Amino acid sequence: MGQQGGTDSRTWHFDILVCDGFVLTEMAAVTDTLRIANRVLARPAFHWTVRSAVGGRIGCRSGLDVETEPFLARPDADFAFVLGNTDPGHPGLSLGRVIQSYTSRGTKVYLLAEAAARHIRNQSGASGPHTTHWENSDLLREQLGLDPGSQTLAHEDGLVVTCAGMGATTDIVLALVGRLTSAAVQVTVANILLHDHIRDFASLQPFAGHAPTTSGDRDLDHCIRLMQAHIEDPLPIGTIVDELGLSNRSLERKFKTFFGTTPNGFYREMRLAKANNLLLNTTLSVREIGLACGFPNGFSSLYKSVFGITPFALRKERRAHPSAG
Repeated sequence: MGQQGGTDSRTWHFDILVCDGFVLTEMAAVTDTLRIANRVLARPAFHWTVRSAVGGRIGCRSGLDVETEPFLARPDADFAFVLGNTDPGHPGLSLGRVIQSYTSRGTKVYLLAEAAARHIRNQSGASGPHTTHWENSDLLREQLGLDPGSQTLAHEDGLVVTCAGMGATTDIVLALVGRLTSAAVQVTVANILLHDHIRDFASLQPFAGHAPTTSGDRDLDHCIRLMQAHIEDPLPIGTIVDELGLSNRSLERKFKTFFGTTPNGFYREMRLAKANNLLLNTTLSVREIGLACGFPNGFSSLYKSVFGITPFALRKERRAHPSAG
């Protein structure tokens, strides 16, 4: 279906596709951005319908439910957004036929975060880069040896757009609003949202995409990027300070000032955070997770000393009570 600029009287319809455990941040980013755009335009230019496999009430992990309509065999939306999910393995993300039902009718489909990761997984033999949230990129590499090939906020491949999701969803919807209406409307909506910089699709994801961090300190940002790039094979702090041209004491002062911790403490927390992601979202063994996060020995003991529970016990607990995640 056509996409035209200008603030004429045309209206556009969006389908928002969800399953249990959808990401509320992404739902709000789509609906609130469109709602505010309608307010700025002083007319209902954007309409949306929330849909799920069978309709009815669908809940997110934040404890809120939405009423949904069932998928249509012949959808008539101009655009479809498939929201990510707190469970990357949720079967409700397997929407190949549904996506095809939209694209076959000219609808542009935006796949957010885990929905993008599932598409990448299902299309593993296809050529060309895709993108997803950096956490999901890590999972695809660890689980399947797949590399999405991009750490950007979004990547367009014809009528399918894979996206990082989460907070970047606002940028994606703002870009679409600007394309369909005008730059003035786009900027006004962004200002109302207090969104001071609209990132384009080619922008790198913060942190994992090696974009600058928010510390504002060039040396500290460089240090964090080095740490992020060496999770599996951690660099000695001495090697890092040599690369930065700093003294150990100077780097320690910077970490204490900005983060209230030491360089080693920050590095360890970063690696443990990745370990948690792999522990809860993959079937890798605890030993394999330890190795992937730079803990060749003593991973279980260290994990328990930090979190008060062993990796085995946490995994067992989450599998028994998945809704707690």
